[in-house]
Amino acid sequence: MKGVAALKEAGAEFFIHCGDVGSPGMLDELAGLRAGFVWGNNDLDRVELQRYAESLGIICWGDYGVVELAGKRIGVMHGDNFALHRKVLAEQQIDYLLEGHTHVRADEKFGTIRMINPGALYRAAQKTVAVLDLATGELKFIVVQV
Repeated sequence: MKGVAALKEAGAEFFIHCGDVGSPGMLDELAGLRAGFVWGNNDLDRVELQRYAESLGIICWGDYGVVELAGKRIGVMHGDNFALHRKVLAEQQIDYLLEGHTHVRADEKFGTIRMINPGALYRAAQKTVAVLDLATGELKFIVVQV
């Protein structure tokens, strides 16, 4: 997949999918990488997708997960559960919140939380992925030609 290739080329070390994995084929692209994902509203066969992800060593956080990387707490959700979204932002317990439901790239600050939407490779006017340097906070959106 061109998105994963673009992220590798940019030096990504951990790969996070913000939901709507959709099929085992997407998980195949993450096989062998340090990777995790959350459920999106279009992930229908969750039992089989989770079983397959586990067989590949890919983390499934369910609807919401927190991973600590480089001393930063990163929350991951799809963004379609508005009550959960409000709760996570109100608690202010993470450094970053990654989500993808809108398919629109974004970089916003809510209190101490930096919320990032990397965009999407499908149903988006401009196809993008994003790389975040946790040491510097530098965020790069990468346009992908699919």
